[in-house]
Amino acid sequence: MVKLKERLTASSVHLGLSVCLAAIAALLVFTAWYPWPYREVSGGRELFLILVSVDVILGPLITLVIFDRRKPVRELVTDLSVVGVIQLAALAYGLWTVAVARPVHLVFEVDRLRVVHAVDVPEELLPQTPPGIRPEPWTGPTMLAVRPFRDAAEQSTMTMQALQGIQLAARPDLWQPWADARDRVLAAAHSVESLERKLPTKAALIDAALQRAGRDARDTLYLPMVSRKLAWTAFLDPKTAKVVGFAPLDSF
Repeated sequence: MVKLKERLTASSVHLGLSVCLAAIAALLVFTAWYPWPYREVSGGRELFLILVSVDVILGPLITLVIFDRRKPVRELVTDLSVVGVIQLAALAYGLWTVAVARPVHLVFEVDRLRVVHAVDVPEELLPQTPPGIRPEPWTGPTMLAVRPFRDAAEQSTMTMQALQGIQLAARPDLWQPWADARDRVLAAAHSVESLERKLPTKAALIDAALQRAGRDARDTLYLPMVSRKLAWTAFLDPKTAKVVGFAPLDSF
């Protein structure tokens, strides 16, 4: 009974330390890499919770099994150190996995906004990133746009490559600052009032999202927003084209 109690105590201490490390990692992930709504849109929350939960649970469980004060001190310290190193390595791998999948840009692409993730950007095109644009920022997605095609030949080439899996929004050679695309963004956007007429059963959801953003339907535009398997809606200011809010709503 005493032996079990000692093991439970050691496991509880290990669990507490693991939870603290996981909390620090969560602060990094959800504050810098996956701010709202990208933790929802890009699947960051699910991916992080799966990886970290396994890490947090397995470490203390192993401690529960191996902890035994009857072992020589050096052997016990070695066993616990090995468990700690393995657990930290697993946490580091999990964070790396989450990092390479992080969203880096929200890009205006013809008639929609597309969330671009670090893993989506072809490495061979990174040197073609325009000056002044960070290709893969670590502090949350930035707003960019796909520039107009230079000619019909470029449009045909880029469209064919998009059909093969390289989205226009993920091409650094097509990026331009958001401010340079303001007029095109506003021309492609639609009034939220038209969205409410289009989707009358979603009026409550739209109103709730506008309320969170402090906006009025009569003075707000929207664009569909896509990210991997999900489609959301982004709300924009009709004068500045600034994104002012989001809703978990497919507006295509």
